[in-house]
Amino acid sequence: MRPDDSRTAPRGFSTRAIRAASRIPAVDQTPTAVPIYQAATFAAADADELADVTAGRRHGYAYSRLDNPTTAVLADAYAELAGAEAGYTFATGMAAIHATLVTLASAGDRLVATSTMYGSTRSLLEGVLARLGIRTTFVDIRDHAAVDAALAAEPARMLYAETISNPTMIVADHVALAELAHRHGARYVVDNTFASPYVCRPLELGADVVVESATKFIGGHSDVMGGVVAGDRATVAAVRATQVDTGATLAPLAAFLLLRGLQTLAVRMDRHSATALALATWLEGRPDVRSVAYPGLASHPQRAVAARQLRAGGGMLAFDLAAGRGAGPAFIDALALPELTASLGSVHTMVVHPPSTSHRQLDEAGLAAAGIGPGLLRCSIGLEDAEDLIADFGGALDAIRTTPAPSEAPALTAPAGSIG
Repeated sequence: MRPDDSRTAPRGFSTRAIRAASRIPAVDQTPTAVPIYQAATFAAADADELADVTAGRRHGYAYSRLDNPTTAVLADAYAELAGAEAGYTFATGMAAIHATLVTLASAGDRLVATSTMYGSTRSLLEGVLARLGIRTTFVDIRDHAAVDAALAAEPARMLYAETISNPTMIVADHVALAELAHRHGARYVVDNTFASPYVCRPLELGADVVVESATKFIGGHSDVMGGVVAGDRATVAAVRATQVDTGATLAPLAAFLLLRGLQTLAVRMDRHSATALALATWLEGRPDVRSVAYPGLASHPQRAVAARQLRAGGGMLAFDLAAGRGAGPAFIDALALPELTASLGSVHTMVVHPPSTSHRQLDEAGLAAAGIGPGLLRCSIGLEDAEDLIADFGGALDAIRTTPAPSEAPALTAPAGSIG
């Protein structure tokens, strides 16, 4: 900052007002919360410093699309918790996924990806990336022989998986999948949103890059959006360069809120997991429920993998109503406690019916191919008391047993965007 000569040179009111209202206070004591650097620009001592900071030749800040002190603290904190060399932040989880994929792949490249994944990620792969000349081969991530064959069929730039798949709750075996990817010269990239770094750290299990929607469990309160990526320094620097050019910048206030969320992530995830296990165990005994998918249950098909890789079962579960597609919306409407909204990872329990929302475009055969039963409900379990949720879910099951399901809307002819 240039010297303030306002005491020696008279200035007009507007000039003095701008300078007076921009004067940074001297703070000798360390704040216990990271300050919100709500500034788009940062002043340098001279032109050379500004040029060096902007070009990355010197550490510092010039423009918040490039870097910001508050968002930088979040990036470093996430990297530390994820077990990474470096991290970076984004405005949303989809921005983090997009930047990572287009950084690691170029026109003509091929990706191998799990066939059960978040709807917007699949739309990104089949729409945006396909138009850029990046092809994707989808495979059942549980079938390691099929993954091996897909990677061997022709060169693949990366293998993409979700720690716990959305919405089918499949648990990926990171150790085995990382070994397969590396054997064929591919990078292993993991979306860890359903787990969070408290429940699972894919990088410590062999993954090369991990991405998350920080909007979900890291934020934890449905009041902020953000995304994070972590990995080795060179890869994260390349992803950062993509973000600088595409502009999905995380706001400083959002970074502050996400830092606050990280501080309580462990205690929230323990509560989410304990309540989800109690509800999943109760649901398994209901005659109206065809199946329950929760990594903490002994009945989960990948229970052995979950026991090795996950600290707890997490806050997400899915169950399939025996009455079919029409019963899903009717069950949700009969609930009293959950918020009638989308997304996940909040203090509020949230229940959605993928066959009539995020996967509404699929017919029965398409749903079956995706592993989604027609009566599947995806539940993000909040921090309410477990006994209250069990009572509420029990009341909703009673309601759909005695009340005819509403008429079903026709299937869409084209995919719709997904929310959370």
